[in-house]
Amino acid sequence: MKITISGGRVVDPVTQRDEVVDVFIDGDTIVGLGRTPAGFKPARVIDARGCIVTPGFTEVGARLREPGQEHKATIASELEAAAAAGFTTVCCMPDTQPVIDTPAVVELVNQRARGVRGARVRCLGALTRDLGGAVLAEMAALKDIGCVGVANAGRAIRDSNVLKNALAYAATLDLTVFLDAEDAWLGAQGCMHEGAVSTRLGLPGIPAAAELVGLARDLVLIEHSGARAHFRTLSAGRSIKYLNDARKAGLDVTASVGIAHLALCDEDLARFDAAFHVRPPLRSRRDRTRLLRGLAEGQVEILTSHHEPHDADAKAGPFGATAPGISGLGSFLPSMLALVEAGTLDLMRAIDAAAVQPARVIGGPVASLRAEAVADICIFDPAADWTLDAEHMLSRGHNTPFLGRSMRGRVTATLVGGRVVFERKAAHG
Repeated sequence: MKITISGGRVVDPVTQRDEVVDVFIDGDTIVGLGRTPAGFKPARVIDARGCIVTPGFTEVGARLREPGQEHKATIASELEAAAAAGFTTVCCMPDTQPVIDTPAVVELVNQRARGVRGARVRCLGALTRDLGGAVLAEMAALKDIGCVGVANAGRAIRDSNVLKNALAYAATLDLTVFLDAEDAWLGAQGCMHEGAVSTRLGLPGIPAAAELVGLARDLVLIEHSGARAHFRTLSAGRSIKYLNDARKAGLDVTASVGIAHLALCDEDLARFDAAFHVRPPLRSRRDRTRLLRGLAEGQVEILTSHHEPHDADAKAGPFGATAPGISGLGSFLPSMLALVEAGTLDLMRAIDAAAVQPARVIGGPVASLRAEAVADICIFDPAADWTLDAEHMLSRGHNTPFLGRSMRGRVTATLVGGRVVFERKAAHG
């Protein structure tokens, strides 16, 4: 189908374009901007006046819960929720049931995603068999079936020799290894950041040292193996120095930070509200400030929703006994725009962190609105005021500390490969 996106403000970090200009799409490809291509007659015109048009966002690691935990969420529900949040590609974490450690499970995920009117799905395969941290997964077979990387999904690999061998194997396959930096022993008993707030609440803390020790070990092994690695959802401000030093030494490493870790800190946990229980934990105000600066300066490349939907039962009970995780898709865009409005993050850099850099990390097509690029597009109204309520959340996971909060900025339409997969109806605000 030929589509014209008319009158929107196009923001494209790849071309550094920031201007009101029409976008012309033919099939799955952008065929022009500004001047109408010769002979182009659109079957549809999307009115984007007052809206911002950007490359679609990419999520580098979300829990879709299916197969195996459909009581929490399904592939269909979360891919539809992702499209409503401006995401055009979502990487599925491998901690499904069964684990994504064989080509058969990858094909199962892909099969269940077919026909879903939402974001496309890409799989991260398991780094070790059944995520057990003892035997390496068949990474070559996982790459052949289309996995864009491998991860152990937050499950500790306590044996450094196993991790060393896993990184070396991944390096021979040119596969990116997605790592969660945390020392298994220092973080074992905690449920929130170790500091004044955890002391006041009487909750066991996870010290920032848990991330720093885990990061230091991983970087040494990455240097030894020559692997390419991405560190998921950093939480400690000092981690940025470790990464910068590693890059200066020639290591091929990137990192992401979760939007909740920039919008909130441990001081927001004034009560024992399990909606704030997330791993890695919400750190101190100082950590948040340093991470924000790191993201703004490109020292942390990617901004992620860190989406982890849960059912109500998983968040019921004492804080430390609840399942960690935040359903992050619904609040992603307005939380990001709040950082822009506060002046701590430039809009161009925000789009770069949400769309361009994650696409590069997973080896996908360049996320751009230039001619001949794949038409993966997010259109949002930056001035739309609304309230995040459970009734209108498309994700089945309502476990978010932002529930009931007033938001500004909302996706109006999302296109994946030139196909409109989400369009907000006026009746839904």
